[in-house]
Amino acid sequence: MNSAHDARARVQRILRGQPTSDGAGVRLTRVIGGPSLPDLDPFLLLDEFGTDRPEDYLAGFPEHPHRGFETVTYMLDGRMRHRDNHGNEGLLTPGSVQWMTAGRGLVHSEMPEQEEGRMRGFQLWVNLPAREKMTDPRYQEFPAAGIPVVAPAPGVSVKVIAGEVDGVRGPIVQASTQPLYLDVSLDAGRDWSHLLPSGHNAFAYVYEGAVRLGEGEDGRDVRAQELAVLGGGDALSVTALEPARLIVVAGRPLREPVARHGPFVMNTRQELMQAFVDFQEGRF
Repeated sequence: MNSAHDARARVQRILRGQPTSDGAGVRLTRVIGGPSLPDLDPFLLLDEFGTDRPEDYLAGFPEHPHRGFETVTYMLDGRMRHRDNHGNEGLLTPGSVQWMTAGRGLVHSEMPEQEEGRMRGFQLWVNLPAREKMTDPRYQEFPAAGIPVVAPAPGVSVKVIAGEVDGVRGPIVQASTQPLYLDVSLDAGRDWSHLLPSGHNAFAYVYEGAVRLGEGEDGRDVRAQELAVLGGGDALSVTALEPARLIVVAGRPLREPVARHGPFVMNTRQELMQAFVDFQEGRF
């Protein structure tokens, strides 16, 4: 690496998610959005859900509103039915992704379509810039077969949900935050390097196994259920200490004020209060 632009990405901090519940009692691990990492602009929340116990997920996420941001649901295992008050409906199956832009507002539900077996995946909240807070709601939904997978090195597989790897682009398009969202699998001892988008905030979350992020003295070991906040440069290197899977996510920071309460994320307290009024008066 011979330029500042290609400086090595370093792990700035490592944190573990906190057990919580949401919806009608679904058990989750909250990794972004808790006291230890309230946000990582433009990312507002990252929840990992994963259980074999139906009682942990069967109640699902009954109808609830959103305004002012996007939700990204990535299913690893299980089936989840989505419905909203605009007449949209879809079924999320293993390997599928839904990128929902709530915009000016909608009311939706996400309910399991299974009564036994494993339910596992992630939900990420991505902020919208002020100019897009009140856009019409829309969806980008892709089954597993619609998301490209590349093999950039022996023993390495990368599912490209958003962004680009080796000239292969993911199907998700979002101009405001220009996201990168990768699901990376590595065999034990294998390594891979990737240039993150310059100027983006980025993190890696290991959900199986363990990896070393960074090189030389800057390298840090990151284990399952740990999130590494990345910084210092764009060139990320990953080495699997054992068979491992992780998501690597990056987005262009908005650097705008955030007024947030529950399912509404706006820029001012006044806009936040208006969101509550609009919801209560049925304008979503």
